[in-house]
Amino acid sequence: MAKNALCIGINDYPGTQSDLKGCVNDANDWAAVLKGKGFSTKLLFDAQATKAAMVSAITGLVGSANSGDTVAITFSGHGTYAPDKSGDESDGLDEALCPYDIFQGNALIDDELHQLFQQRKTGVRVILISDSCHSGTVLRNAPADPDADAPRVRFLPMGAWVPEDQLPRAASGRPLTNLPISSTTSPWAGVITPGGDLLMAGCEEGPNKFSYDARFNNRSNGAFTYYALKTLKTLPAAATYANWHAAIRRYLPSANYPQVPQVMGARSALQFKVLA
Repeated sequence: MAKNALCIGINDYPGTQSDLKGCVNDANDWAAVLKGKGFSTKLLFDAQATKAAMVSAITGLVGSANSGDTVAITFSGHGTYAPDKSGDESDGLDEALCPYDIFQGNALIDDELHQLFQQRKTGVRVILISDSCHSGTVLRNAPADPDADAPRVRFLPMGAWVPEDQLPRAASGRPLTNLPISSTTSPWAGVITPGGDLLMAGCEEGPNKFSYDARFNNRSNGAFTYYALKTLKTLPAAATYANWHAAIRRYLPSANYPQVPQVMGARSALQFKVLA
């Protein structure tokens, strides 16, 4: 049974004025842990992580896996919404990850991820860990604390990358760069396949729900990644994903990071041994 992983970290978002600081560190940290768990790991950083490169890497990992194999994909970077062009979204928006070349209109939307994951063979386990966020409300920052400073949210509003003539419009005709999102379900609920797939996300879906880019002990990291890896070190060998999620929830949400980590999958998937 093979174990393969892809770790993506994007700090640099040319053209958006919305660079991050902790995402490459996140990817390196996830890769180190996954290697220690027996995964063969590929890394994509910044300019390496274009949409085409991400699609190619995910296609290669998922498509080549056989029954009994495990594929882990970690993404640290911005999340966003994109105008829905297929008509399958009730709110008129697709959820998306932001590749390096997002300013060129290259969002990796949930529909595309679903199609990529559908290439998996029966019996292949896919774990998606996303330290990004998706919200249409106005951005905000959290206050600093002794071991973290200058946090910012990992959400890229549509107005930062979608041309004005393609933005949704208000009743007045004014282009909407930020939208109030009423859904409370995970944006990736339709991506994972019941039974074999599992999602761990830095925050729940909904207004004012974000994942934070922060700094701990003079080093930049995502708040979710920092606490996920901190708690992973304390778990017993037989710990499940449900156990891991519960351990992370002892730290998040907090006063400084009001994000609620999410785990999603079939009941059986939640009982899988962590990164086994």
